[in-house]
Formats: sequence, C-alpha cells, structure tokens
Amino acid sequence: MVTRTPELTGFCREAWPRLVGALSLYTGDRHVAEELSQEALVRVCERWTEVRAMESPMGWAHRVGFNLASSHYRRRGAERRARQRLGAVVDVTAPPVEAADALALRNAVAALPESQRRALVLRYYVDLPVADVALLMDCPENTVKTHTRRAIESLRGAGLTTDDELRTESKEMHGGE
Repeated sequence: MVTRTPELTGFCREAWPRLVGALSLYTGDRHVAEELSQEALVRVCERWTEVRAMESPMGWAHRVGFNLASSHYRRRGAERRARQRLGAVVDVTAPPVEAADALALRNAVAALPESQRRALVLRYYVDLPVADVALLMDCPENTVKTHTRRAIESLRGAGLTTDDELRTESKEMHGGE
C-alpha cells in the first residue's frame, strides 16, 4: 500500500508535466504519453521508499517511462503483424490537429534513430546533464554527446531547428522553467 506523503505528492506534481512532455516528443502521441506517464508514476509510488533514496528519482521515473514506451510499441507492432496475418483491417485514426511547425518538428524527432531521439529528449526536453543521460541510457558520456550532436545535425539539415530553439521550446513546454 502506498502512503501519500507531501514529498511523494510534490515529486509527482513536478514529474508529471516533464514525463508527459518528454514522452510526447519521444512517441509523437500525447495521449500515449499521458498513459505511459501515469503508469511510470504508479511505479514510482509503489516503490517510493527505494526511489526517493536514489541519486536521481526523476531520472528513474524517465527511464521507466521510456522503457514503457518501448514495450508499448513492441506490443503494437506485434498486434499489427497479427492483424495482418489474420487479414483484419487496422483502424488508424487521424492525430489531433497541431500547429504545422510543431508537427513537423515532432515528426522529425520521431524519425530519428531511437538512441538519438532518446538522448535528444532527455538532454533538451528533460534538461538532464550529460552524465545523467549517460546513466539512464547505460552508455558513456561521449556516446550521449555523439547521439545528441547527430540528432541536432539531422534536425538542422531538415531546416527545423537550432540549439536555441530546442532550449526555448523545452522551456515553453515546461511552463517557463
């Protein structure tokens, strides 16, 4: 049983918008991001005694969220393949209407290789230091820097963004934090 404490409540209030934002960028779907964020916070609550003692509770919550996203898309792919084998028609609903620039950036981020996308979102949206991203991604800091640099080069090559725009968008999505 989870005992509600002011510390846990405060953590969840701080983590919620950051998780939803990061997972929205990562998955390209805000509704999926909200579901994954809820599940990640449920797991934080279930293990709060352990999580609060960790070096980076926020980092752990994001790792759980990203792992849940990976599992979500693996399951979705398996379901799609099963439907195709059975000859079922897959119902694809249109995504909600968004501003063209935001949609273009979100699509470009979603098209990045998984490691670059993860590094970019954790670095610029979640605003974690390189060392924390390396810990979350279980790789050396230089690898994080390389993934981030390549992701930014891809976005620049598509004419979508600069470093300043990434930081500004991150701050706006955080509510000016």
